[in-house]
Amino acid sequence: MSEAGSRIDAHQHFWTLARGDYHWLGPELAIHRDYGPADLAPHLSRHNIGRTILVQAAPTLAETRFLLDLARATPFVAGVVGWFDFEAPDASEQLTRLATDPLLRGVRPMLQDIADEGWILRPAFESLLRKLARRDLAFDALITPRHLTILPKLLDRHPGLRIVIDHGAKPAIENGGLGTWASGMRALADYPELRVKLSGLVTEAGPDWNVERLRPYVDVLLDCFGPNRLMWGSDWPVLELAASYDRWCEATDRLLDPLATAERTAILGGTAERFYRLP
Repeated sequence: MSEAGSRIDAHQHFWTLARGDYHWLGPELAIHRDYGPADLAPHLSRHNIGRTILVQAAPTLAETRFLLDLARATPFVAGVVGWFDFEAPDASEQLTRLATDPLLRGVRPMLQDIADEGWILRPAFESLLRKLARRDLAFDALITPRHLTILPKLLDRHPGLRIVIDHGAKPAIENGGLGTWASGMRALADYPELRVKLSGLVTEAGPDWNVERLRPYVDVLLDCFGPNRLMWGSDWPVLELAASYDRWCEATDRLLDPLATAERTAILGGTAERFYRLP
């Protein structure tokens, strides 16, 4: 699909269970084991993916430092999206310290897990969000459809903040939740600086998912945002709850096949490279 090695997986995770801060990752899940660079490398090689963005999966500073250390030791990791405690008295200092690491490309508060859907709009966070924008760090919005009316307010307040929506805002594909989600995404299309990740859809589509079930949702994303505002990611190893890496890549090939080569290249690498300011 694109030049060998130019593809970027804009959303993947590593974790080591013994660290003890992955509280969502219970033993009932098939992915309840350690995942590291050696597990991902064969998938990347097989699909000519040269670089990745490593994204936090635990709401702790310790995990972010763990990921930054892993990134330094892993040539294919081009950047890290980390976490800091917005509610801590020293939140600004936490951000300052993390931002000194050149591998930190953005931050991700785990908004989907916070009961207050308007949490990110709290006045106490205004200065932190402005600081993120000044430091040119990205904001990964881990949201669900209930947040789609919140995001325009965030974008209006912070036009200089670079925001990407993770996993297409997690539409309820298994339950046929196209309409309300699509309306919310179309409203967000009016914000030209907003980006969206083409990732995480198969885990929202149910165990018997197929390409045709995904297609209407991908078509909405393409229509609203276009190739230069979409970036592909695997959400591996969470992906393995619903599909193999190979199968998601094959589904992507089919879903993006109607596009021109330059458009596919943007989604599969170019958009992420520009958004995350990768060298």
